[in-house]
Amino acid sequence: MLASAFASDGGCADPLLRDVWHAVYHGAMTKPDSLPFTGDAEADRLLADDPLALLIGFALDQQVTVQKAFSGPAELKRRLGHLDAARIAAMDPTELDVVFRTPPALHRFPGSMAGKTQALCAAIATDYGNDAARVWTEAADGRDLEARLRGLPGFGEMKTKAVIAVLGKRFGVRPPGYDEVAPTWPTLGDVDSAEALAAYQAGKRAKKAADRAAKA
Repeated sequence: MLASAFASDGGCADPLLRDVWHAVYHGAMTKPDSLPFTGDAEADRLLADDPLALLIGFALDQQVTVQKAFSGPAELKRRLGHLDAARIAAMDPTELDVVFRTPPALHRFPGSMAGKTQALCAAIATDYGNDAARVWTEAADGRDLEARLRGLPGFGEMKTKAVIAVLGKRFGVRPPGYDEVAPTWPTLGDVDSAEALAAYQAGKRAKKAADRAAKA
């Protein structure tokens, strides 16, 4: 098979084979109608339709529920009238802070998350030509995809792995060497319904409880 021409790290010495493989890879990309992370149909559709919304949702996904984090991009778009990375990056930080703090606040820590969102948008505007999808559509292989995500402000190892899972399982983003960097544990990439989200969150709560018990 064509994939066998690639080393385990996604590398290929033959540029023709690499070009053919990348044509197959990009052709296999898909787009779901929505991502069932919020319980709100409009917000869920935005996550699937707008790559920047998806990344902002992941940026906000800490110390709040999945529903709250991933509802954030839709609410931010309603408040700003757009989700344009360059325009958000160019905002007066004080003005963006107010947008995040206006009740109901977009996050439990609105000031901090306003800053992180603006830093993320600046990286997209500067490094990816204001096109968030280029983070993954231009990845040469799995390791490159991981490195591109890790290079985004606020994206540590676990967050990066979760994005990789969602991209691979929901959008068909599986460059050569994808399996080498994909997570082997449950992530939001496994969530394809409201029921699956409830099961995922229950599993996370159970794991946290078990971890606390082990430390007691």
